[in-house]
Formats: sequence, C-alpha cells, structure tokens
Amino acid sequence: MPGNRAVAYQGPGIVELVDAGYPEFVLKDGPGVPPENAGRPVRHGAIVRPIATNICGSDQHMVRGRTTAPPGLVLGHEITGEVVEVGPDVEVVRTGDLVSVPFNIACGRCRNCKAGDTHICERVNPQQPGGAYGYVDMGGWPGGQAEYVLTPYADWNLLRFPDRERAMEKILDLAMLADIFPTGYHGCVTAGVTTGSTVYIAGAGPVGLAAAVSAQLLGAAVVIVGDLNEQRLAQARGFGCETADVSTGDPADLVEAILGVPEVDCAVDAVGFEAHGHGADAGTERPASVLNALMETTRAGGRLGIPGLYVAGDPGAGEEAARHGSLSIRFGLGWAKAHSFFTGQCPVMRYHRRLMTAILNDRVRIADAVNATVLPLEEARRGYEEFDRGAARKYVLDPHGVIPS
Repeated sequence: MPGNRAVAYQGPGIVELVDAGYPEFVLKDGPGVPPENAGRPVRHGAIVRPIATNICGSDQHMVRGRTTAPPGLVLGHEITGEVVEVGPDVEVVRTGDLVSVPFNIACGRCRNCKAGDTHICERVNPQQPGGAYGYVDMGGWPGGQAEYVLTPYADWNLLRFPDRERAMEKILDLAMLADIFPTGYHGCVTAGVTTGSTVYIAGAGPVGLAAAVSAQLLGAAVVIVGDLNEQRLAQARGFGCETADVSTGDPADLVEAILGVPEVDCAVDAVGFEAHGHGADAGTERPASVLNALMETTRAGGRLGIPGLYVAGDPGAGEEAARHGSLSIRFGLGWAKAHSFFTGQCPVMRYHRRLMTAILNDRVRIADAVNATVLPLEEARRGYEEFDRGAARKYVLDPHGVIPS
C-alpha cells in the first residue's frame, strides 16, 4: 500500500509535509474531526489520486492563524484527479476516471442537496450545515493537498471529464472547477451580472480574477477590478478589465473616473474578512470596508454577490467584535438603497458542468486569467509564502509530477 504525503497546517505561518496514511473507506479520528464523525463509514466514497490540488485564499486564512483551525489539519479543498479505488456502494464512478472534486462535500440526499444547495448539506457535518475538505469546522474531512484523498458520496459529488486526453491538455483550466471558477461565477450570477452590466469586483486575487472572467462570460459591458496590489491589477488588465487602485482613493471616485458616474449596476466582494481600508487607510485592516464600499458604489436596487469568506471566529482580528464575526456594516445604507445581498459558499455543483463545457470548447481560459503556476508538493510552503506576500499567481500543486509543462 502506498504512503500518503500531505500538506498540514501546524500553527500560524507553518505548513509541513507529513505522512497522513493511505485513505480507507472510513473517516478516522484526527485534527478537526467532530466526535460524531469519527469512525463514520464511507462505503459510498472513492479514493482520488490528485493531479492538481490548488492553494486557496481560504487556506491562507487558516495558515495565517486567522481561524480556529487545529494543528495537524491536512489542507486542500481544490482537488482534481484520478479515481484509483471505489467503495462497495459506488455504482457510477469507475477506477481510472479523471474527475473534478467540488470543494463542497454533499450527500445528495438531504433537503438542501435536493434543492441544489450543496454548500449547506445537512448530513456531512454534525456541527453545522455544510462540509468541505481540509477546512476548519467543515466536518473534519482530510484535505487534498496530498498524494491521495478520500472523497465521500462519489457518485453524487464527482464530475467526470468525458475525454481523458482532452482533459489533460486543459488540466490547469479544469483544475479551477473545484472552487474558484464556480465561486467567482456564483458571485456574478448572484449579483445579477448580465448583458451590458457595469460591474465592480473588489479584490484581484484568484477568486476576484475568476469573477472578472465570469462577468465577461456573462456579457458585462465594463468590468472594474479594485485592489491594493498593482501586480494583481496588472493581471486583471491583461484580459481586458478596467482597474482601480484603491490605495489611492475611494472606490466610488475611482469608478466615476472610469464610467463618468460613481455607481455600477452590481458588485462582487471577493475579499472577505481580512479586508483593508482604502486611500489613507489602505495599510490598516478594516474588515467591513469592502462591504460598505460596495453599498456606496452599487446603484439603488442593485445586487451584491459576496463569495468572499467571512467567519464567526477570527482570533487574529484587531477589534474584539470582529473576533466574533461582528462587523461595523452600514446596513442602513444598503436598506435605503434596496440592495439585495447574497452570501455563503458557492454551491459548486450548480455550475461546474456548464463551466467545464465552456473550458473544453475554448470559450474561456481561466488558468491564464489567474496566472496558474505549478509547484511540486514539496514546494507547498513556498507557494503559501509567496501567495501571502501578494503574488499575482494561482498556485497549483502537482503531487505526482504529471501536469504537462
């Protein structure tokens, strides 16, 4: 039986390669596993050999020590790979299939799953609705920044690529289907982006860039991306976006300089709870700054898609209220402008098949847009460190050295 090297969080700023043990068809007790989930049989699961397993900004929140993640937690929820073994209750998925693994773990049986709300499955996590791989408070399922990973409810969750050779040619694009591409797309769909829309996207990290590509795919007339990082803004300009350096001033003023009016039709928050201020406050953490700016910048009756992560527990917050998820949001402003707010994780399965088809038929090149950069598993720490310093890249780990150069 092969070993299983995996990237594990060991404390603020520290990730290490550990031997996680080859998966079995049971959720074993370990870091972050709720007692009710320990020993849970997974006869409906598949063991996947990751080909591409990405580093996400959500992983970075944990590695910075900004969540209650326990040391030893194996990281990684953006998984693309080959099925190497299936459980006795699996009927459709087969050994050898190349698949995308949605970061949401869903049972396909509960009320929410049947309604398409796979991001808040009621059965995979006894602590709260919703489960995910390698993430704090998401059921304790080990992550996929590893050589092998157990994926439950395989017939329901896994998206099979129809042609292996064609999939390997586009594997970096397809690797974005597990999270950031559907997440960015979800942010735009919930914000109401459509033909002719003007859109402001806060954040030029990978999810923000994915949202910008999605807005273009949905027919937006103007896509404006705001960020504090000039390299990331240059990446957005590279595929036709307007950009706003919010370190220089207020987003509404910057939007007016581009559009002639200080408002957009709709907006997407791709930043989340570690937001900084704008202008003179750009060097200071202001966790409510993006939400407040979006309310100011979105026209009356507009919609705000909020795929950026917000947490109930942030031990690294500078304000006591923010440590418990309480932010100083100008809700009265949003109410007065009759804004609609859409929050929560993206239900990946709602979008990933259509986005796969768009990739396979050359309608979108998401890997280029987010500057996908491949590293071996041994260099995961380097990827985390460079990403934390603001590199304009989406780091993709290649545990088995099979991604075409």
